[in-house]
Amino acid sequence: MRETDPALIDTLCAQAPFDALTDEMRARLAPDLDLVELAKGETLFAKGAALRGLYVVVSGAFDIQTGANDLVSHRGPGDIMGERGLLRDGTAQLTARTSEDARLILIPTAHFLDLMESCDGIARWFARARPTDPTDSGPYATGLTALQVSDLMAQHPVTCAPDTTITEVARLMRDHVISSVVVMENDRLAGIITAHDLTNKVLAEGLDGKITVAQVMTPDPVTIAPGQLGLDALMLLSELKVNHLPVAQAGRVVGMIGKTDLFRQQAATASHMVADIAHAEGAQDMAHVMERVPGLLAQLVQAGVKPASITRRITDITDAITRRLLRLAEARLGPPPVPYLWAACGSQGRREQTGISDQDNCLILDDAFVPESHDAYFAELAKFVSDGLDACGFFYCPGDMMATNPRWRQPRRVWRAYFAGWIAQPDNEAQMLASVMFDLRAIAGETALFENLQAEVLGQAKKNSIFVAHMISNALKHTVPLGLFRGFALIRSGEHKNTIDLKHSGVVPVVDLGRIYALLGSLEEAGTRDRIEGARASGVISDSGAHDLLDAYDLIAETRLRHQAAQIAGGHGPDNFMNPSDLSDLERNHLRDAFMVVKTMQSALGQSRGARG
Repeated sequence: MRETDPALIDTLCAQAPFDALTDEMRARLAPDLDLVELAKGETLFAKGAALRGLYVVVSGAFDIQTGANDLVSHRGPGDIMGERGLLRDGTAQLTARTSEDARLILIPTAHFLDLMESCDGIARWFARARPTDPTDSGPYATGLTALQVSDLMAQHPVTCAPDTTITEVARLMRDHVISSVVVMENDRLAGIITAHDLTNKVLAEGLDGKITVAQVMTPDPVTIAPGQLGLDALMLLSELKVNHLPVAQAGRVVGMIGKTDLFRQQAATASHMVADIAHAEGAQDMAHVMERVPGLLAQLVQAGVKPASITRRITDITDAITRRLLRLAEARLGPPPVPYLWAACGSQGRREQTGISDQDNCLILDDAFVPESHDAYFAELAKFVSDGLDACGFFYCPGDMMATNPRWRQPRRVWRAYFAGWIAQPDNEAQMLASVMFDLRAIAGETALFENLQAEVLGQAKKNSIFVAHMISNALKHTVPLGLFRGFALIRSGEHKNTIDLKHSGVVPVVDLGRIYALLGSLEEAGTRDRIEGARASGVISDSGAHDLLDAYDLIAETRLRHQAAQIAGGHGPDNFMNPSDLSDLERNHLRDAFMVVKTMQSALGQSRGARG
């Protein structure tokens, strides 16, 4: 069934990259969007068939298959399908079949191609799908469409000679915990033997373990080059109906890649994790999903995805866990006695989470809330969710800013009184609390409880010049790590000696600036980049100042994420403390320049505070 629905454009533009569309683009696109609904088992498009346009999954799940119906990957809510074919010859590169009932938004081909030409944000996002630039890793490229075979292969494959006995090869597989061995004759690739061969060609036929590998191996196997994509490897494996491929370059074997490794890598995507979370039966199931997040972060960094997209995807996983825990809590406790809204603040509220994070959350309850009758339910709900988040790696907030604290589990009227009090009497605690709560974002529940609250508070705050001055003063307490003569000011003692804190001395000063700009411009955006963009559009800061600050923020955030990705690759837990000596001279200079931009913008804000005073 297909229908035209004017609300489709709002659904589409609620997610990247379509949030980059201008009002004019939205108006031009909206009338021609289609809602496509499919039942489980239906085919959306088959490999080689002409594509009607670009598909955005709203709900449901898809199996992505080769023409031979071998599974390549999965797609779920938020995923986009068809762009590779549309930017090549207009035909589907793979087959998409529903694994459960699904709803999608269809953007007709002509509109998609027009957006690629007219919207820079769309063009950059889908750059990876263009056939003219096979090496580019654009913002949409993740998983097997972004990583090369060289990123995924085993770099030191186990080898044997053709005259090696089957028994010796079986021992090699056992001792190295592998399922394939490359057969080399001198320096030439002679064949490959797998555990599957041992089962089907030796044991099943009752052959003796003393026979040689040459008698049962696959001779002259197909190879793949290290520069090809992981998706190319998976498709080749499926077409050949084999599980392992030697990786060869200039006639020399340099690695081995297997289907199991590729499936594992493909599963480490935000959409797969969210889908797994949606079906989790408890916090432990979700904790197992969270174990894949470090790999996701490292994968996205390696693929060249922009920091804002990385932190957004990681936050999406946290949001999914929170919503699932709330559903499980309601299933255990029964329906809530009054409507509620679960909101997040801090980095989750701003959609800026990285590899490590605590939890900052609260409950906004309907004004019909009666503590004596209702609080026991919400106290238990908050405990269930916060304990579940902790089990998933989001440790309890050191400042106890969580819904488990009765102070942050209140009806809407109390929240309004909180903000009014903080604005009227801006002492140190009020500034801190207001700073955190200005980042509030609705996660689940009755969204009407949050509507207009933020706009009301921002309006009150902007009118109080004393409160604004205090907030600016508080924001300027976080300084960038620059010393005399533009040198880095390193931590001088303790566990993190000779490092800089890329969170509190790098990202946080820009977050603080963005929050103040939102206050001065009455901007309801929660994300730091969105706040800076909004400040530019509303004239709070100059166009050049916003441009420089966005570039600086992106570079600092990217440096932080690359640092965490390197730690993950080294088998360590991620943190925010980096030794600048780990960077090249050029990278250190760029980072110093970024810190200087932030320092300059802080100075300008401090001068504006003086002018207000």
